[in-house]
Amino acid sequence: MTTPTTDGAVRGPAAGGRDTAPHTAGGGRTRWLGLAVVLAVEVMDLLDATVVGVASPSIQADFGGSSTRIQWIAASYTLAFAVLMITGARLGDIVGRRRMFLAGVAGFGVCSLLCACSGSAGMLIGMRAAQGAFAAMMVPQGLGLVRELFPPEALGGAFGVFGPVMGLGAVAGPVLGGYLTDADVLGTGWRAVFLINLPIALAAFALALRVLPESRAPHSPRLDLPGVALMSTAVLMLVYPLVQGRDLGWPLWSYLLMAGSLPVFAVLARHQGWVLRRGGSPLVEPGLFRHRGFTGSLAVGLVLFAAMTGLMLVVPLYLQYGLDFSAKGAGLAMVPWALGTAAGATLSGAWLGRRYGRAALQGGLLLAAAGIASVALTVEAAGTPGGWQLAPALLAAGIGLGMVMAPFFDIALAGVSDEEAGSASGVLNAVQQLSGSVGVAVLGTVFFSRAGQHGTGGALETVALVAAAALAAAAAVAFLMPRRAAH
Repeated sequence: MTTPTTDGAVRGPAAGGRDTAPHTAGGGRTRWLGLAVVLAVEVMDLLDATVVGVASPSIQADFGGSSTRIQWIAASYTLAFAVLMITGARLGDIVGRRRMFLAGVAGFGVCSLLCACSGSAGMLIGMRAAQGAFAAMMVPQGLGLVRELFPPEALGGAFGVFGPVMGLGAVAGPVLGGYLTDADVLGTGWRAVFLINLPIALAAFALALRVLPESRAPHSPRLDLPGVALMSTAVLMLVYPLVQGRDLGWPLWSYLLMAGSLPVFAVLARHQGWVLRRGGSPLVEPGLFRHRGFTGSLAVGLVLFAAMTGLMLVVPLYLQYGLDFSAKGAGLAMVPWALGTAAGATLSGAWLGRRYGRAALQGGLLLAAAGIASVALTVEAAGTPGGWQLAPALLAAGIGLGMVMAPFFDIALAGVSDEEAGSASGVLNAVQQLSGSVGVAVLGTVFFSRAGQHGTGGALETVALVAAAALAAAAAVAFLMPRRAAH
């Protein structure tokens, strides 16, 4: 999911960049219908990122196989999204954002149908990756299109709608996923969590044809295909052995592959510098990494989004495998987390983040760490806790994470120049998605490894303590970030 800055400014390739002047397209009704289309696509992406954790046990019951398959069903989507997100934004600049948006929505809908029709885990994983690829085509165009729809003085109000809608989407994801899985509508079972995308995609496509304007960069950049290949190779070399290594007994090649990703990232960095010197359009602005505040923000973001996404997979698995919750019950048990995230984001966006800047972000990280550690303590004390016993800890963790998310992007971008802001925004959003894959790989591997020896309760305790320690360390690293947002 791309993220607008809290001041209503649109930054980065994911938002259409700073290279076009906004103009008003159509009247007030058309503008708000266009915004509704963009929000529908954002919610569709958010649902797909959150419903799978609740539906995974039912999917495994149908297809069998090892727990590694569960990790891949979640990770393949975010991995493809992360690798192709900057490329998707760049293609919007080249061929037109409306055109890429429509192609992405259509492809996402078709892949959702194919996910629902999957006859094997391999096909489902492949279609999830294809979903992620089409999401990388459609999601980065949304904010740039909103910028075309609304005049500058109205952008703040338009972007102010994103927070509440995303909060509702976060609440709806696990609850809807659990309800649809258990309801077994027309015998579809877990397949309904993908079929729900079809009416959303069809409505969004039809409405987008009528109300969205075309927009593109006035000076179309070239697509850096070697950069795309290097980035994809480096990311796959890192994530594939993280997910697959445990299932294969951690062979030597898994460690060599992860270590080998580092020189490939180094080659990518040198290649980006070479492209820039030749007057080309690098995927990533090399000068970004000379800013201490920006590199510190990347480190914090990596931990933040890895912990969030990994726990959104692991906690519902524990509730269903360890406590015998139904899919619907597991979704309902996650509501305090989602409500806390929405409340924390609202509180921080409206007041704490604006007044205290980085300090509010660090406070959120520490509160999230305390809440997640409390999950471990609750499981240790209760043995087999009920959902109501876990609710206070999950609520606190959610509030803390929401407090971090609201100011994070604005503070992270405060340390870069206007000329670099476009590339910086794209990198931050790509790291957000990549971190999700890493979080699923690392925390999922820890959970399944420990579950075999210490049961699901002991496994969740370990995962929670690892995540809590990482978030506490991120609060210390956050001292490298700028003190406040630029505005």
